[in-house]
Amino acid sequence: MKLKLTEELWKEGDMYVSYCPELDIASCGETVAQAKKNLNEVIIINLEEAQKLGTLNDLLKEAGLDEAQGILASRKELVGFTPIEVAL
Repeated sequence: MKLKLTEELWKEGDMYVSYCPELDIASCGETVAQAKKNLNEVIIINLEEAQKLGTLNDLLKEAGLDEAQGILASRKELVGFTPIEVAL
């Protein structure tokens, strides 16, 4: 099974945080590469455990993932992320 998910990355202090909003899973690392690797590992562990428990389909449905051409993906796709400043 292939999944197409979103990864958001932030720098918080000396650490990098990676987050998958579709699955509401986060991880961190001392480098961007480590944060990305750790998030991938946590996602795989969560999906494998859900499969063992028989709840994988429910998890994927709750995440709002639809299948198209053999790939499960969100109905929406992130096309940009830009920090903005607003003065009040």
